[in-house]
Amino acid sequence: MRITRLSTVVVGMAAALVCTIAPTAAAAPVHVAACNGYVGLTFDDGPSNDKTPAILNALRQNGLRATMFNEGQFAAAAPSQVRAQVSAGMWVGNHSYTHPHLTQMSSAQVDSEISRTQQAIANAGGGTPRLFRPPYGETNGTVAQVAAKYGLRQIIWDVDSGDWNNASVDAIVAANNRLTNGQIILMHEWPANTLAAIPRIAQGLASRNLCAGMISPSTGRAVAPG
Repeated sequence: MRITRLSTVVVGMAAALVCTIAPTAAAAPVHVAACNGYVGLTFDDGPSNDKTPAILNALRQNGLRATMFNEGQFAAAAPSQVRAQVSAGMWVGNHSYTHPHLTQMSSAQVDSEISRTQQAIANAGGGTPRLFRPPYGETNGTVAQVAAKYGLRQIIWDVDSGDWNNASVDAIVAANNRLTNGQIILMHEWPANTLAAIPRIAQGLASRNLCAGMISPSTGRAVAPG
């Protein structure tokens, strides 16, 4: 299985908070709702020229923002999609260069996987990531030490959508409906069912007054954007 910014303005209001605002250039709708909590939507294994545009379009149309954990090899191959992620108001994280089992590698090999991805994303216009998701969620002391060397916070997840394992649209929506304040869910860019689930994910969060937030590099939890 593959477990594989344009500025953002957060406007405070007395009765409501802006849940999500994509940059003006993205022409995304502004969703205003009472946010009683924030959750972290994450999408691994991008970017790609064939999948990323549709995911970004669906997220913007539904007033959602997410953290995109990109593989370095794909960021290098499709730099325009990294820029598109940022332009759409998403956050970009490091997901290693080739998606290996890092816990089976030496410190030097892990360093190469992480450092090359940092560079590939920066070269593509994605800034310098502050979040790192180890492939397959596998980590150990060596991986943690190298990630810390590059100022990266390791991010696993609280809920697995199962989309990598052919989960149905209903199952992916149900998994998102289990999220509570501060929690993070694992999803991927490539499953068709994940793309199809996005409108219902947005509806489910709104019905519970939860908003899609950013993942704090300090705490590793989902918080209000900004």
